[in-house]
Amino acid sequence: MSIRILLVDDHKLFRRGLGALLRSEADFDIVGEAADGAEGIKQAVALKPDVILLDLHMPGISGVDALASLRELVPESRVLMLTVSEDGADLLAALRGGAGGYLLKNIDGEFLTASIRRAARGESVVSGEMMGKLVAGVREPAEAPQAGGLALLSPRERELLGHIAAGASNKEIARALGVAESTVKIHVQHILRKLNLSSRVQVAVFAAEQGLSARLAAA
Repeated sequence: MSIRILLVDDHKLFRRGLGALLRSEADFDIVGEAADGAEGIKQAVALKPDVILLDLHMPGISGVDALASLRELVPESRVLMLTVSEDGADLLAALRGGAGGYLLKNIDGEFLTASIRRAARGESVVSGEMMGKLVAGVREPAEAPQAGGLALLSPRERELLGHIAAGASNKEIARALGVAESTVKIHVQHILRKLNLSSRVQVAVFAAEQGLSARLAAA
């Protein structure tokens, strides 16, 4: 089945180039384009795409503001931020707002198309050069509700959180813990449910906020 994609970016030439690239993929269907956040929300509600590629900084409604509406109005659509911003604060704002991924516009086409397919499968994706900022940017003291959430997790789940915060994949975690990859996936689902989070990226943010990646490195 085709992956239905909506492009939301205020730069017309960029949208045209991006659209041409994605239309060359047999399993992609560009169902709509929008030049600002307000039009993007309107089209998303009407078209209900599988994946929305959303620019961050646009006139009028910003990408982060549009994201909040999209998560409420079309929760079944996966939103990938596609931006030039390498600011850690922008990254965290987008991920905390429910984005399924954060991609920089300087990525190559192969990584972009692979990321869209991963997003359509429900996976979370972040440009490699942003992973360090994802961990470093959330080292501030955690808020009380988040700290309390950690107590809901089993020792094994807290251990697994440290590996997620360090950027490890399910396969790498399985190898490190000596368990099956399917077992890791089950643990991740339990963590999502207990912490009331919606994506693996949000789990990584939570884990880094608790300093779990630092503890893992020191172990």
